[in-house]
Amino acid sequence: MRASTHRHIVVLGDGGWGTTLAIHSYRLGHRVTLWGAFADYVRVLDHRRQNPRFLPGIRIPARIRITADLAEAWAGADLAILAVPSQYLRAVVRRVARLPRSTSRIVSVAKGIERGSLKLMSTVITEELGAVKLAILSGPNISSEIAKGQPASSVVAARDLHVAHEVQRALMSETFRLYTSRDLLGVQLGGALKNPIAIAAGIADGLGFGSNAKAALVTRGIVEMARLGVAMGAKEDTFWGLSGLGDLVTTCLSGRNHWLGEQLGRGRSLAYVLRSTPMVIEGVETAKAAVVLGRRHRVELPIIEQVHAILFHRRVPRHALRALMRRAGKSETGSSVPSVSM
Repeated sequence: MRASTHRHIVVLGDGGWGTTLAIHSYRLGHRVTLWGAFADYVRVLDHRRQNPRFLPGIRIPARIRITADLAEAWAGADLAILAVPSQYLRAVVRRVARLPRSTSRIVSVAKGIERGSLKLMSTVITEELGAVKLAILSGPNISSEIAKGQPASSVVAARDLHVAHEVQRALMSETFRLYTSRDLLGVQLGGALKNPIAIAAGIADGLGFGSNAKAALVTRGIVEMARLGVAMGAKEDTFWGLSGLGDLVTTCLSGRNHWLGEQLGRGRSLAYVLRSTPMVIEGVETAKAAVVLGRRHRVELPIIEQVHAILFHRRVPRHALRALMRRAGKSETGSSVPSVSM
């Protein structure tokens, strides 16, 4: 399947997902520029035509332009994909705001909550760029699988469905199916909040627990995500879809957040694990933000709170599990089991 209208697409961010989306867009017939923040590494990508750090083994087509010059990358583009990690996104779009405006069509694929402000990426982008045609793309998307042409699906959310449909037409293919949504808030929260739950799933694997524990974490984790999302104004149905449950399942099976949790479960410290990888692991900051948001909106987040305690208060993972299992009995819909006199 080819895109109905060919565009000049700029992808900002040369991590695994940004590189994958550049390759995917090129395969659809678009003219593509890939921008990276670090000139030395951009030269490696351009010379090797491969991303050895974040997407090894996948060839980057010769006709994809790769540059570290933001002004050069931005010039003439009519669709911009922002694939910058959430904690660095504001700095990048602030630089973009100083450039001549070539497009108002923006797609953000970052999954996170901004440190300190607790703002989602849609807010960060509009605060810096003003009125833009903004969409959020999120879902169960392992970049290496999509780069290899394996089947995947995702959601494109925008307040204006015309924008979502425009992005859907530009990026959907026979192997990458896109659905549309108006729930910009819910799609973003699903993509962010699943990461701390995935850390919990990784911790369980690192401790040697089985499928029962994984199933419980996924099931109760999506409940936490949905409760907080609804309290913040999102639609509950969104959390049972691709950008919620779908993304959660994938991330609890593999990926950088699961890997970090697995290392913690095996007894390694957070500082050691973070030093051992060049990747940004979004769930660390998101756990911190989610705990604050949960308290602000009076939503109980037992799994995320225990992950937070492991990450930032040196709680022993087995003790965190014990705390979860010792919580008062409840019905599955949330009400406490009444005490019984013996």
